[in-house]
This record gives sequence, C-alpha cells and structure tokens, in this order.
Amino acid sequence: MGDHTRMRLSTIVLDAPDPPALADFYCRLLGLEVQFSDPTWVKLKAMDGTAPLAFQLEPVHQRPTWPSRADAQQMQLHLDIQVEDLETGGAHAIAQGATLAEFQPQDDVRVYLDPVGHPFCLWAATA
Repeated sequence: MGDHTRMRLSTIVLDAPDPPALADFYCRLLGLEVQFSDPTWVKLKAMDGTAPLAFQLEPVHQRPTWPSRADAQQMQLHLDIQVEDLETGGAHAIAQGATLAEFQPQDDVRVYLDPVGHPFCLWAATA
C-alpha cells in the first residue's frame, strides 16, 4: 500500500484578494454554507464527503489568463463542476457573477471565470 495511504486531500484552497467575497460567490453558485470566516480565510462546509473549498487572502492576486499564455499569469488549477444541463447551469453561474470565457475548447464543456478570474468548467454527464 505505501505511505500515500495515510494521506487524504482535506481542502482545496483558492487565493483571492477578498476571501469573503469570493466565498460568497461559491456559496451562491454551489449552494454551500460557510464553516469558518475571517477577513483572510474562509472555509466552506464540504458536501457529500468531498474536500471543502477554502479561500485565502492573496493581496497581490493577479487574474489568471485563459487560455494560458507564456507572457501572462497562468492558472494553477481549475474546478470541474457537474451540472444536469449546461445551459441552465451556465445561466445560474452568470447570475451569480461568473463570466463565460471567450475560449471554449470543447463542445460538451463550458469554461467560466469566477469574479477574480479562476477558471471553472461546467459539464453534464450523458446518459
């Protein structure tokens, strides 16, 4: 088995210039609740046994560029979010403050940007 069996992903953390504001966006987007909050760190309650999202103050945060370019701030990660329907999920994301990215690399996935520029993908499972 090895030593890796003692490790467990506990939290996914996104940097933000205003952690409470970005946490509020993801609470509205995903229907989550805040577990802990102060001006520099916000942790959301996990759902269905998944690793919770948290937001950490990064005062010099630079928006990532999508798609990536060698001469600009690149994304370090993105979130994949499953939805029942891409159009409905996308409309909800935009209503909460997301922006549809100009570049869309796949027909069956939609890339959006959160209010501070972190890309996330919406996708729908097919039957």
